[in-house]
Amino acid sequence: MADRLYLDHAATTPMLEAARAAVVEGMAGWANPSSPHAEGRAARAALERARGQIAAAYGWRGETLLTSGASEALAIALGRSVPARRLIGATEHDAAIRAAPGAAMIPVTADGLIDGAALAELLASPALVAVQWANSETGVRQPIAEIAAIVHAAGGLLLVDAAQMPAGVDPALVEHADFIAISAHKRGGPPGTGALLVRDLATLTPVGGQERGYRAGTENLPGALGHAAALAVPEPVSHYAALRERLDDAITRSGGDVVARAAPRHPAIGSYRMRGLAAATQLVRFDMAGIAVSAGSACSSGSMKPSHVLTAMGWTGEATREVIRVSFGRATTAEDVDRFVAAWRDIARGVRAFAA
Repeated sequence: MADRLYLDHAATTPMLEAARAAVVEGMAGWANPSSPHAEGRAARAALERARGQIAAAYGWRGETLLTSGASEALAIALGRSVPARRLIGATEHDAAIRAAPGAAMIPVTADGLIDGAALAELLASPALVAVQWANSETGVRQPIAEIAAIVHAAGGLLLVDAAQMPAGVDPALVEHADFIAISAHKRGGPPGTGALLVRDLATLTPVGGQERGYRAGTENLPGALGHAAALAVPEPVSHYAALRERLDDAITRSGGDVVARAAPRHPAIGSYRMRGLAAATQLVRFDMAGIAVSAGSACSSGSMKPSHVLTAMGWTGEATREVIRVSFGRATTAEDVDRFVAAWRDIARGVRAFAA
């Protein structure tokens, strides 16, 4: 679609050419990696190379279980890790909340950060604690090393949803997390593939089947190859940060609100409130202007319910329904940001004129 501007990379990012080529290669040489014949052995060798490349991209030295994506990775860890109790951050992705019904919720501050004192109090007995590296709606980044220290002091385990994290940007994550969930399609790879990084397989109950007995089902060789190929293409993290700061400043000057501006945030994700106009209406108007953005995570943006993320941060009433998310990818430019800002100002002027 010519002249369209895509600013919803936190939902999914276009597949890189290198990833597409790797998927095609995997399909052309497809054989079941679990088969004992020569073709199966060749497929197995290719799968193990991809597994190693995925782990190396994150600096991970533990085990790597290939999955259908971050949601399945979260479900495996939350459903089968050794601790009997589950604690989940109040702003976590719906996939984590659904995977652990009845889990205790860890409160967050007004900036969306895990309340360390509350977490310590909840850890009266060991538990698996699940938090996002960066929130998929607001971009707020959690202090992983600090959270891990509290969790491990109580004998618990830490699961980090790192679907939104560019590979290799946070050594503290791989140093301190016990489980890490990752997704290919958030990083320029194909949909339907991801991984659960596991520090010690003894902390996870096996179920039989493939992936060393920890996940049943024929391995997705084309997907794994595409995932590895995408991770080999570095992301311009400093460029993302400059773009987001440019957007934050412009939104503030235009009378909008930057969600959690004082908190550490993902360099490529910004969340913004336009007072007086529902996010659903904003999305339609931006779409008519040729710009794709979202309201909350892609999994919940079609819902009319208030954002559970903003509610947990203390937002109330209509304010929770007036926030949209803008997220960048490798090809996003400063000119793209300026185009979005111009559209924002046009829409906001209409809101003010109507209110007058």
